[in-house]
Parts: sequence; structure tokens; C-alpha cells
Amino acid sequence: MDKNLLTSLLFLCAFLVNAQVPNAVQSGNTDERFPVFLSCENLHAQDLENCFYNEVQQFVYRNYQVPEKLKQNQYTGVVKVLFEVDPTGKFKIVFINSNNEELIAETKRVFGNFPKIGPPTYNGTPTYSKFNISIAIPLLSPEQIAATALAKKENININEGLTELDSIVYKKFDNPQFQSHLSIPFSQSYYAQFDGAMNQVGSNNHTASKPFTYAEVEKYYNFQKINASLMKKKTGWWGRKLWNENLAEIQGDGYWFALNFLFNVQGGISNPSKTDYTFVNTRALNFKGGLGSRLNFTTTFYESQGRFADYYNQYAVSMKPSGGNPAIVPGIGIAKAYNSDAFDFPMADANISYNAAKFLDLQLGYGKNFIGDGYRSLLLADGASPYPFFKIDANFWKIKYTVNYMWLKDVRPEVTVDKTYASKYMVNHYLSWNVSNRLNLGFFESVVWTNSNGRGFDANFVNPIVFYRAVEFSSSSKSGNALLGLTYKYKWNNQVNLYGQFLIDEFSTGDIFGGEKSWKNKLGYQLGVKYFNAFHVDNLVLQLEFNHVRPYVYSHSEPVTNYGHNNQSLGHQWGGNFQELVVLGYYHKDRFYANAKLTFGTRGFDYNTLDNKYNYGQDIYKDYDENRPYDKGVNVGQGNKTSIFISEVQVGYLVNPATNFKFFGNFLYRNFDPTTNTVLHFANETTWFSVGFRSDVFNWYFDY
Repeated sequence: MDKNLLTSLLFLCAFLVNAQVPNAVQSGNTDERFPVFLSCENLHAQDLENCFYNEVQQFVYRNYQVPEKLKQNQYTGVVKVLFEVDPTGKFKIVFINSNNEELIAETKRVFGNFPKIGPPTYNGTPTYSKFNISIAIPLLSPEQIAATALAKKENININEGLTELDSIVYKKFDNPQFQSHLSIPFSQSYYAQFDGAMNQVGSNNHTASKPFTYAEVEKYYNFQKINASLMKKKTGWWGRKLWNENLAEIQGDGYWFALNFLFNVQGGISNPSKTDYTFVNTRALNFKGGLGSRLNFTTTFYESQGRFADYYNQYAVSMKPSGGNPAIVPGIGIAKAYNSDAFDFPMADANISYNAAKFLDLQLGYGKNFIGDGYRSLLLADGASPYPFFKIDANFWKIKYTVNYMWLKDVRPEVTVDKTYASKYMVNHYLSWNVSNRLNLGFFESVVWTNSNGRGFDANFVNPIVFYRAVEFSSSSKSGNALLGLTYKYKWNNQVNLYGQFLIDEFSTGDIFGGEKSWKNKLGYQLGVKYFNAFHVDNLVLQLEFNHVRPYVYSHSEPVTNYGHNNQSLGHQWGGNFQELVVLGYYHKDRFYANAKLTFGTRGFDYNTLDNKYNYGQDIYKDYDENRPYDKGVNVGQGNKTSIFISEVQVGYLVNPATNFKFFGNFLYRNFDPTTNTVLHFANETTWFSVGFRSDVFNWYFDY
């Protein structure tokens, strides 16, 4: 590679990482000011900026000594300098771009002789700031530089190249994402921090459709203030990047970008275990930004290897796809073999959001969505692998209307043709209505169909306000799968919220109200309560939730059109035929946090033996019309009734708020007790302790 090109690339990288200039000239706020030379003490805003640059140029012009050898050879060129003024007022060179070692040495000498000056300030506090200048060889006086700039401004023909790149002005990065329409990474632990602020009596927002955007939340929760309170007083580059900032961040006039490495590196021990230890080793690269006030984007690529507790490994293997890969890691995706007893599981997510109008947001994404106010969702949860989607959000009056078009996969051998997985499609819409200051009601409808008979993505469902069940009835011969839902939330007061969901899978009025517990009563419901600042302890959130889902929910007569993706349920991740009680607690103070969870569950599994091949309604990838043991008298827990108890506690410390990067310790206890031991489901107790670092940017569930 050409040396000049390599040098330029290095300079560009250093500049993107470090370029930060106070924006006092835009705001006029004297608490955000440029560094101050003695001759500039009584100046402010634009005058102070001009004076600062003039003094720097004067000092360089008076002190810079071009080597005699270069003068004799009539050398011409430009030395580009990226420098910093630190909180003590001292000048420090960050990077020099030049192809001449003598000029580099002379530049270092000159900048080493700059006097200390009044430091830059941000919000009245001394801080560091980065600047760049170009030193022309032969030297130009400040007056010549000013005359050249004026000549170019007036379009006078001069024999010099354009300097548009050098004239770009950068602002201090002030976390513009907090006011943007960028999606907030959905982490239950992180969302608990502002859940109480979002659920005050009288607020006209809609909390069921997730992930939220920063613009939705910032009206109720001051991200800037909270972020500022967490900042550590670090002036060095390494200290700022480790504890406070994005790895690389840049902000200019109408745009901003941030680049980060994300990690999930942890090790642990479990009992029982077929191996000596468990581990996760995830490295990820995230790039996000905004162009103008309406367009935002984020994209992340994850490369991971891991080995888990035995029960989780076995569950991942039980979902393996066709094609020879050994497992599907729940919530992540298809895994390859790593060594002889671990998995390699890459993942990616991306989102482009566009605020088309005051009331309208459009999103094109590859990721997950969630509908509900609970820990679980019966309607659309985030326990499955990521998928492509296009989402429309319309927010007006007391209404938020969400439409989601999703492209899904069935990876079972039965539907794999020519080594290609089967495609399926889902469209759902959710209308959230704030009936009063306290009561919210939501109405949900979803339909799933497959690419059979050349159907593809059916244009009948493109219309975002049509009633899907009627369209599905008229456009196919019972090949689609429709699901209806109702949600509610009632704000008892500013501390207590009640919430819930009701699910009807393939509505059949006669069977639902027949009183015979028909298998067609494919119903589910959720009841929950949240207690914010519980017992008057700030930042303590307690939550109690009960979920009940009858057998055969989420399944279909054609398994390819079930409510699933990549062998995982898109509703509650336990599938059908269960009930559970979940108790949760979230607490944080400054950078410290603690989370706890208790799960009490009853599930009804299939036996899958030669003597008993009945489908009891738990496995959503089975045809509900085949091997059904009963048509009436169907109850939750039928089949191999299994009691489950899971407790999990995590404590940790937030290392860097910019990436939600945490140091944590996690302990999980699981007791799994079926009535009858089978090959897939047998009695066992698991203890699993892990410790590590994690960028907490999505929910990863281990309570199976």
C-alpha cells in the first residue's frame, strides 16, 4: 500500500475517533467555550473561536523552522496536525500526517513549546477538546491564510487546490441519539430503569410495542441528565473510552456517527455437567448514526462461541435444523459445531428508522419485536431468532397503531427442499388506545401463511388497516393461521400498574363457550402487576406475572404455518400447554445493579415413546389434527406433567453507559421434575454460576 495513502487512512481513523470541538459558537453559551489565550480573555462565542485559531497560527508561524535542506530543494507540502488542549490547558499532539520525518519532528517541537492557556469548558467544567490545523510549507502567515480563505470565498482564481475537507467543522459529541428516532436496544434490565417514568398517571404514551425509540422515552426520562450523572472524571483517551464514551464518535452539522466493539465474555461452572466449565465468547461490532433529524440507523454483527449448562445445551440440540448443523441456540440462531462440545453461533441485527412525519415512523429491520407490558408476551415475544421485518408506527391523539410485516423460516427436514429452508410470512397489527388517564386497551391481530402454490408475500395483506382474518378466509383454503389478542394496562397510581393479555388462537365461539374444555379452546391469558419505587425505595421495581396457555396454542394443522420461526415459538417461548408464575425484581443505584427472578411452572410434555405417541399440545411443530388423545376435557398440564422451578440472581456494575457494558456475576438454580422420565425430559437439578463482562443490548433467556 502506498505510504501516503496509509498515512492518510491512519490520520482519518484517529480524527474520526477523537475529533471534538466545543459548540459554543452555535449555542452562544459561555459555559461551553474554546480554550482561552491571554489575548482572548474578554472575547466570547465566534470571536473567541477566531482568536484561538489566530493565536495558534501566529505561534506556529513565529516558531516553526523549516529544515534548510527542504528550503534548498524548494519543498512544498502540507503538514496536517490533530492536537488536543486538555483540562489543564496543555497542548498535546494526537496525530501528525506528513511524509517527511524532519517536519514531523519539528511539528512535535513547536507544539511542545505552546504555553498553558485557559482550558476549554463544557457546562462550566474544564474538559478536553480536539482541533486540527494544516501547516503549509513554505510557511504562510496568518494574514496570508486569511487572505487565501477570503479569495476562495469570493471565487478569486488562485493556484491552490480545494480545502473543503479541511474546512469541515465538528461539534462536541453530545449524545444526539438521546433525541433521535433510533430504537433503544431492548433489555428488560435497562427498560426497568425508565419504566416507572413512562407509566405515570395521565401520560399519553404507549408502552406495549417494543423496542421504544429514544424520542418516545425522552419526554418522560432525561437520558442526558442520567448519563451525565454517571460520568467518571477521566481526561485521558483510554479512560474516557473505557468508562464513559463510544470508541469512536463524531458529530457535525446535521449528522452523527458512533462506532463500538461489543463483548460478552464470561465463564462459569454448572452441576451436573459433562464438561469442566461453561463459557461464552462474543465479539461484536456496532455502527450507528443519524443523518438529519429524521433518518437513523444501527447495525451489529456478532461472532460467538459458547458452551452452556447441560439442560440448555440439550434444548439447543433438540431444535437442530436440517442440513447437518447440530443445534439452534435459543434467541440467537443456527449454530455450528465448535471443537467437540460447544457451539459457534453468529448473529446480526440492523435497523433503519425514518420519521416520515410528525405522527409516522417507518422501520426496516433485521431483529426482534415485542408486544406487551410484561416479562413475557403471549402475542409477540423476543425469544426466537432475529428475522427481517418492516414496521409502521402511527402515533396520534390517544392512539398508537403498529403494523409489522415479517419474513420467517421453517428449518425442519420435512419442509426443506433442495437444501433450502421453507419461507413463511407473518403480518400483525396492534392498536393501542389510551381510554383514560389510567386505562389503556390494545387490540392485536396476526396471520401466518406460507409460500405454497406460488403465493409468496400475499398482496392481500399489504393494506395496513384491513381485517386480516377476513382476508385470510377469502384468499386461501384454510392454509393460513390467524391469532387475535387483547391487552390492557391500568395505572392504579404512579407506583402500581396492572397489566394483562388475552389470546385467542383460531377463534371458535361455539367451542370456547361450550363448557366442555374442547381442544379447540386455544386460549391463553396473562395477569401482571408492577410496583415502581417499591416500599418507597428509589429505583426498586417489583413485578408479579402469571401466564396460562392451553394445549395446541400456536400450533396448526399445517405445522409450517404455526406461530414459530427457526424451530422456536414467536409467542411465549414455552410453546403451548403450560402455566407459570414469575416474580421479578430490578434495582440500580448509580452504576451498581441487581436483578432477581423466580419462576414456578407446570408444563405438559409429550412422551414420544413407542407406547405413547400422542400429541398433548405442547410442541407447536406438530399437526394438531394427528395423534390427539382427547377432543374434550383438555386441560393445561395434560401429558407428561412437569413441575419447573427456576431462580436466578444477577449483580453487577455498569462499566460504560455508552454500550451498557457490564461486569456481572450470575447464579441460576433450576429444578425440573416430570411425572415420567423420558429421553428428552427427565428429572434433574442444575446449579449454574457465571461471571464475566457483557454489553447488555438484547434479552437472552435461559429459563426453559
